[in-house]
Amino acid sequence: MIHNAMLRPNVLPLCLALLVAGGCTSPRDSTTPAQEPPTSSSSVETDQLAYGSMQELGVQFVKLSLALGVHDGDYVDAYNGPDEWRDEANRTQVSLADIVREAQRMGSAVKAIPGQKGINGLRQRFLAKQFSSLAARARIVSGEKLSFDEETMALYDATAPTHDKPYFENILTELDRVLPGTGGITERVAAFREDFVIKPELLNVVFKAAIKECRRLTLEFIELPANESFVVEYVSDKPWSGYNWFQGNARSLIQVNTEFPILVDRAVDLACHEGYPGHHVYNTLLEQNLLKDRGWMEFAVFPLFSPTGLIAEGSANYGIDMAFSNEERMQFERTVVFPLAQLDTSRVEEFYALSALLERLKYAGNFSARRYLDGEINAATAAQELERYSLMLPEKAVQRVKFIDKYRSYVINYNLGRDIVAKWVEQGSTNEATRWERFERLLSQPMLPSELTQ
Repeated sequence: MIHNAMLRPNVLPLCLALLVAGGCTSPRDSTTPAQEPPTSSSSVETDQLAYGSMQELGVQFVKLSLALGVHDGDYVDAYNGPDEWRDEANRTQVSLADIVREAQRMGSAVKAIPGQKGINGLRQRFLAKQFSSLAARARIVSGEKLSFDEETMALYDATAPTHDKPYFENILTELDRVLPGTGGITERVAAFREDFVIKPELLNVVFKAAIKECRRLTLEFIELPANESFVVEYVSDKPWSGYNWFQGNARSLIQVNTEFPILVDRAVDLACHEGYPGHHVYNTLLEQNLLKDRGWMEFAVFPLFSPTGLIAEGSANYGIDMAFSNEERMQFERTVVFPLAQLDTSRVEEFYALSALLERLKYAGNFSARRYLDGEINAATAAQELERYSLMLPEKAVQRVKFIDKYRSYVINYNLGRDIVAKWVEQGSTNEATRWERFERLLSQPMLPSELTQ
């Protein structure tokens, strides 16, 4: 999945790579489904026999996703099924119109299956919505125009809040009063950040330390397969800042875009978001608990433009807060990250105080993306608004517009997704163990964004 962040120009050799591997156990069993007692192997077999029609529809969802992937190269984010299914999709070249019709028909068939309760009820609702989302994406690829909010609801089962210019102008006015320096607010933020850029030659060692700590903290609460691992590569000339390419069998390839300078906070952010307890953990748990343990074939494919995309990005962003409290992060930055990056440790609090203020602008990107995709403004104006309200430098704003061109309303999954996940995980209790239990439950079962907000 994609990680989208505010970064600036950088150069770094592309040959760096690190391997994070190994296994660890925790006191809890991550294969236990949410809101259900632990499932024995015999009860799983019973599920598979009793709901054979659901199983077949799960297979058809995978095949239909692969068929759409022939037309939409970004749709299938990960695939862990038989090679012959992909070969069949490439050979048959099902038309977009037929994909839409089949998705609608199969979605209705899923809804018609009687007697689904508990985890099977979650599966039924999830698969029905996945078919609906697939049909919507096929319509969009075929040229149908939806408004920004119509698109997010159709694809991601959620609608982002709407803000106007005065909302963001008021925040900028407050920022202007507390930001050091003189000149425009964007230039002052950029000048401040210059002191917190990780030197290219130090990037690998800093990331390696951040990943190690994020993994350690995650494994205290979540058990992962002993063979889980991922490789990190450094790339450039991408519309995103980071991407997790799940390879199957609990393995990932994580790519970090070094085209723009990487600020010190991105080490922990990317380590959590792309790795632990973010995308790598989410994909691994879905694969282990739902595909392997339960045999639910619909989880052999990860469609990017789907409700799963919102859960993935939202949980990855909230995963940063799962791994570290504010105090724990400050301590880790002060004692490990800043020293490895050869940055002034006395300025840790200063840097994160500004970051907290800038967090209030997190929905500014949605504001410009909505206006741009709805045809109210052109690309140049969208870039200008991103400079103004997201405080991006011109070259970064242009890159962000390219991201919106490619991924469209996917932008809501980072901010709205994070807020939805945070509210659901924290409801009723802020106890650390309880939060981790709910977080793992979310990553191990078929949940929809609309169900998280009920």
